[in-house]
Amino acid sequence: MHKNEKGQILLIVVLVMIVSLTVGLSVASRSITNLRTSTEEVSSQKALAAAEAGIEQSILSNASIASGEIYIGTTYSTTVTEVKGTSFLVKGGNTIAQDEGADIWLSDYSKDSAKLYLNPWNGNLTIYWGNSSDSCSNPALEIVIVSGTKISPKINRYAFDPCSSRASNNHFTPALSGGSVEGVNFSSSTPPISIASGLIAKIIPLYSSGQIGVVGDVALPSQGFITDSTGKSGNTVKKINAFQGYPQLSAQYFSYGLFSH
Repeated sequence: MHKNEKGQILLIVVLVMIVSLTVGLSVASRSITNLRTSTEEVSSQKALAAAEAGIEQSILSNASIASGEIYIGTTYSTTVTEVKGTSFLVKGGNTIAQDEGADIWLSDYSKDSAKLYLNPWNGNLTIYWGNSSDSCSNPALEIVIVSGTKISPKINRYAFDPCSSRASNNHFTPALSGGSVEGVNFSSSTPPISIASGLIAKIIPLYSSGQIGVVGDVALPSQGFITDSTGKSGNTVKKINAFQGYPQLSAQYFSYGLFSH
């Protein structure tokens, strides 16, 4: 065998080793990546489960939980905030479904029916809504205010529409320019609605669904609670929140004097 032939064999061997090493490293790298991805997915699922467990426990106790553990290495912590005051997002900022609406308590809520509608509210209420720059993509609002006493309630209705072409047909009151409520920017608002001895209000989006913000010149009573929960598993963190409101009255109740039971 000639020397140059020996050199060629050595070169082939080296090339084969390099290719084999490259393939091996690629396989090993992919295996490590897959293992890391699987581990992260498991940690993510555990952290999410912990956050959900925190929501459940806080709803049961109606209190914040500084630290809880569902199993070793997987923990949660929660903060419960009461929704009340001069400004807030209806239903904790969740979207209000078209034609369904949401209640705003103007008087104190109680599980004891004898204590419902106590301490009626007096003040000016401004409603904010609409997240699109296209006014006709935003809902119109029907606002029903129940005031007086539960024995002798009075109902006032208002309707506002930011879309001029719709308003010319439905004869709703044109909406005013919007503003910000709890960090959410809205494109439309109502003028301040003067309320005396307010018991409860229902705000109903028409034509489409949307978020709604409320501002009063006097603090409004409790509307429910928002629970923020943080779940941790290893280095993975998941955060979720949930709004726990008071029972809503059916929209048909606002058409009749059903408060005098």
